[in-house]
Amino acid sequence: MSDLVLTQQKDSIFEIVLNRADKRNAINAELFAAFDTAVIQANRTPGIRAVLIRGEGKAFSAGIDVSSLLGLADRYGAHWQQRMRSITDDFQAVLNRLERLEVPTIVLLHGYCLGMAMELALACDIRIAAEGTRLGLPETRLGLIPDVGGTTRLVRLIGPGRAKELIFTGRQIDADQAEKWGIVNYTVPLEDLQAKGLELAAEINLAAPLAVGMAKRVIDGLADMDRGLMFEGWAQSQLISSEDFMEGVQSFMLRRKPDFKGK
Repeated sequence: MSDLVLTQQKDSIFEIVLNRADKRNAINAELFAAFDTAVIQANRTPGIRAVLIRGEGKAFSAGIDVSSLLGLADRYGAHWQQRMRSITDDFQAVLNRLERLEVPTIVLLHGYCLGMAMELALACDIRIAAEGTRLGLPETRLGLIPDVGGTTRLVRLIGPGRAKELIFTGRQIDADQAEKWGIVNYTVPLEDLQAKGLELAAEINLAAPLAVGMAKRVIDGLADMDRGLMFEGWAQSQLISSEDFMEGVQSFMLRRKPDFKGK
């Protein structure tokens, strides 16, 4: 496995660690593939009762490495923008595998949890954030939508009103606000973050594993995830070829205010 993602088993806990600290764990193709491998490994590891996910360094993750978008042509061909629904399917499949793990998943957030990183966090069962963590889905400021399950899972978690506000504005909120809105379960001091995750995993370990796994499947099955993910892919396939998307990426790379035209 790539050293961009580290794994280890501690008794009944399987730990997955994002390890691109020099880039604030920004998600590029290599890291995302390594994360997928780690999820598959967790699924095949006997005896675990919880998966704990965290990030090394100063942030959980700043989100997708925007420069990696330029590499989509290498992977999907010169006309990659016409294949966006297939590309979205590939990205969604990774977080679907994470969400569909039978054991509970707990993600520990600190520093930043933005864009695709927040989509990853939303695919987990429980989110614990350190005080001062900044969370957000800034995709609309690039001319896109959160299409790796973020739109669908956020609505399922906090309802359409709050989800619309966060996605329409692309704003960042802090951990305290995220807890009030129900995005995170707990906000704790940074030095207590890992201890809180381990404490919760230990409490889950007291319950019957078959019952926990079945409860997870029933709760997750209450939402029409497949339909929501399909709509995300459809919408992104339209937006990816827009002039606004190109303007959004260029303005982000040049650190200037975008001039969106609505076309």
